[in-house]
Amino acid sequence: MTAEKLAIQMGLDIPDFDVTGYYGADYGTMKPFHRVGSLLFLSGHVAQIGAQVTHKGRLGAGLTTDQGYAAARQTGLNVLGGIRQAVGSLDRVRGIVRTLNFVVCAPEYEEVHKVSSGLSDLLVEVFGRERGLGGRATIGVMALANGVCFETWATVEVE
Repeated sequence: MTAEKLAIQMGLDIPDFDVTGYYGADYGTMKPFHRVGSLLFLSGHVAQIGAQVTHKGRLGAGLTTDQGYAAARQTGLNVLGGIRQAVGSLDRVRGIVRTLNFVVCAPEYEEVHKVSSGLSDLLVEVFGRERGLGGRATIGVMALANGVCFETWATVEVE
């Protein structure tokens, strides 16, 4: 089954940035993506629906790991929307190269890797393990714009 058909079958609510516009422009001067050959570099994506941040706060100080996981999964839906905006279809993805993830957390919080799995798990569900599982790094940080608790940068190999 293709990634597009699977996303529909899963009932995923993937944003259409060609209609709504990429929300990242609200965070400053940037473009949503840059492509070099078969590599697609997505600008930052967060847990946001339209203009509404879905998960604000700090992991380990108000937000649970499960809430962080949900934020990362919502971010993944936005990554899928970013891929569609850039190349037209999820079916053009050859593989997720890597994601760099930022988790706003209390200094003693040590489960940042579990939060990022919300994103990684979604990408594997949509693209399969071979194409959907790329390299990953997760960094705990003190703050992100607009109070979001999770942000990712993604590099994707495309046709």
